[in-house]
Amino acid sequence: MAYDLEEQEQLDELSAWWKRHGNHVAIALSVLLAAYAAYQGWKIYQHQQALQASVQYEALAQLDDKDIKSVRAISGQIMEKYASTPYAARAALIAAKANYAANDAKSAKAQLDWAMGHTSEDAIRAIAQLQLAAIQFNEKQYDAALKTLGEKHDPGFDGLFADLKGDILATQGKTAEAKAAYAEALTKLDAEGRYHRYTERKLDALGS
Repeated sequence: MAYDLEEQEQLDELSAWWKRHGNHVAIALSVLLAAYAAYQGWKIYQHQQALQASVQYEALAQLDDKDIKSVRAISGQIMEKYASTPYAARAALIAAKANYAANDAKSAKAQLDWAMGHTSEDAIRAIAQLQLAAIQFNEKQYDAALKTLGEKHDPGFDGLFADLKGDILATQGKTAEAKAAYAEALTKLDAEGRYHRYTERKLDALGS
């Protein structure tokens, strides 16, 4: 097939350009392909991890809290082997509940703290914060509990956070501050929900 002069010049220019830059282009393409393959491999690995974690988590969720040995064993495996999955923080919450019921508050607090630091889900982090603050409150660690409640959390839990804050302040004898916390909680809680009624009663009990 014959080319005219202009086409031949373009082919010559392309050939010269490829001689100068061809190796760089080939290397760049190789890097891109390798990166894509690695990304796809990572996605497959993550999917497999999530599936394995879900099986372990389902077994954990079916355990009786009193079977503390099994709860600790399975939750520990999930937290250690599948920390990057959403099931790890949930497993920590279950373990914390079981440990607290077994009068091991120290382990419960450690697992709640772990859940707060390892979850990417705002709701799970907020639940862990609330439970940790509640334990601190029960142990009369009032300043620590208020600090935990003061940390950033999912706004959807504002009502529960304010309610627990009111409980702590009321116990400390800080009536005015407790009233303010309960009043704030009432603006955030579902007006038809049971927590709203409980908070109303606590606020009423403090008097006008």
